[in-house]
Amino acid sequence: MDPDDIVGVEVPASAANLGPGFDALAAAVDLRLTAWTTDREDRRVIAAGEGAEELPSDDDNLVWRALVAYCERFGAPVPEVSLRAHSAIPLERGLGSSSAAAVAGVALARALTRAGGSDHDLVDLAAELEGHADNAAAAVIGGIVAVVDGRAHRFEPSPGLRPVVCIPTERQSTSAARGLLPDVVPFADAAGTAGRAALTLAGLTGGAALRPEAMHDVLHEPARFEAMPETGALVARLRDNGVAACLSGAGPSVLAVVGVRDHAAAERITALAGDGWEIHAASWDRAGAAVCPPTVVARPATASEPPA
Repeated sequence: MDPDDIVGVEVPASAANLGPGFDALAAAVDLRLTAWTTDREDRRVIAAGEGAEELPSDDDNLVWRALVAYCERFGAPVPEVSLRAHSAIPLERGLGSSSAAAVAGVALARALTRAGGSDHDLVDLAAELEGHADNAAAAVIGGIVAVVDGRAHRFEPSPGLRPVVCIPTERQSTSAARGLLPDVVPFADAAGTAGRAALTLAGLTGGAALRPEAMHDVLHEPARFEAMPETGALVARLRDNGVAACLSGAGPSVLAVVGVRDHAAAERITALAGDGWEIHAASWDRAGAAVCPPTVVARPATASEPPA
């Protein structure tokens, strides 16, 4: 394929819930999945990066299924191409890897076919495919999102804050983590959660100081921490040391939020985490799913090599 004919997209990882914002709040962070078109090959999707050896390479691949779903929704012919993909988002760590794949497929299809559809249409379609509107919204539109009655609302992250992502070697499937949750919660817990969610959103967007206690949750984190004790212990240590922190999505990764001028924060968090954790001093992804210039993806990646 001529480099000028290549179409590619970059999609960020996402940290959902943000503590008390269960199934409503999420933030986009700068671990990314890149997907781009190539000439039709034996495999439908040639993947590299995190979890590449575990993902389907045929038409069952989620990126391809999402591309096809977009074409069917908007009446566009399915292009006869293969896809290459490279992901820096680890699988089953609570960082929205599946949502990123679904968003990559629909965003790539829109860029390739030019059949239309708004960003909100992409959020809806990706959420139908993968099941998590909060992750999908953050991946499509970037920044910090609140999903209310199925509609995503975007907020700009505070320029004075940055995320630090703590990624363990252990994994946790989202479906298994959701199965841990209680069927009923006390009215007082629900009311308190609403207040802390509002404080968390205000803190992350610069409307108020972000305090560790604001990110405390009683709806989903306690049950999940019982199943992921090392994750729960790290969140507790971070909060005890004045760091705003929470479970990232369904876990087991942890999202910490620190001041941009706190240059030693990553070192302190590394020391608090100990062995078995990868600490990524990240940035907010403000762009969301974005079309890549051909020069970004023109050089094909090998199984162990990211795109140029």
